[in-house]
Amino acid sequence: MLVHPNIDPVAFNIGPLAVHWYGIMYLLGFAAAWLLAVHRGKKTGEWTQDQVSDLIFYAAFGVIVGGRLGYVLFYNFPSFIQNPLYLFKVWEGGMSFHGGLLGVIVALIVLSRQQQRAFWSVGDFVAPLVPIGLGLGRIGNFINGELWGRVTDVAWGMVFPIAGPLPRHPSQLYEFLLEGVLLFIILWVYSSRSRPRGSVSGLFLLCYGSFRIFIEFFRQPDPQLGYLAWNWLTMGQLLSVPMIVFGLFLIFRSRN
Repeated sequence: MLVHPNIDPVAFNIGPLAVHWYGIMYLLGFAAAWLLAVHRGKKTGEWTQDQVSDLIFYAAFGVIVGGRLGYVLFYNFPSFIQNPLYLFKVWEGGMSFHGGLLGVIVALIVLSRQQQRAFWSVGDFVAPLVPIGLGLGRIGNFINGELWGRVTDVAWGMVFPIAGPLPRHPSQLYEFLLEGVLLFIILWVYSSRSRPRGSVSGLFLLCYGSFRIFIEFFRQPDPQLGYLAWNWLTMGQLLSVPMIVFGLFLIFRSRN
């Protein structure tokens, strides 16, 4: 049995401003995505550094706005109904990947029109960059000791101080390995060669949705929602099903 290291979520302070590890993970994710996008853009000759900078800016805006809206609508809508200002209480935490994905899609639609590019070409360029931020975000969750897993008796079960005395799956690390490391390797290698338009985006949707559904069986559901049905279905799994379906559709369409 392991014990969570109980790391201070505040990395350092600048006067009255507290800089959190979770925020640092976001910044590192965007910075790494920018570097890799510049590298690949130069290699293909299809993206200039300024265009990549615009791309990362639009994507970051979509992640933050969409992620917060998604969390409020998908996971904590009653709190929003009681107090609409809850939407802006970002300091209380709460971001949704699926909401962030929708936000990025809207942002990329706007960007693709501005730069006069095909939307799926932009999506295929962005998809291999996304797992970097996903993986670092899960490290941030682990540092915060949040989004822990279900109670377990496996040897690597971990006790999270704010989750009680029982050991739990360190599901944040599972997500880091699958949604971050493995998904990045799959997409980066697959996209290193010319592929039919939409196929890289489709592979991202298919793999992420599958990984997320699998990991949700080890992750403790959000307390305000619990299980949606059958004592195992979670909101994360429900939101991932359309990703798998649409991902398969994109892959099939790109090959035909």
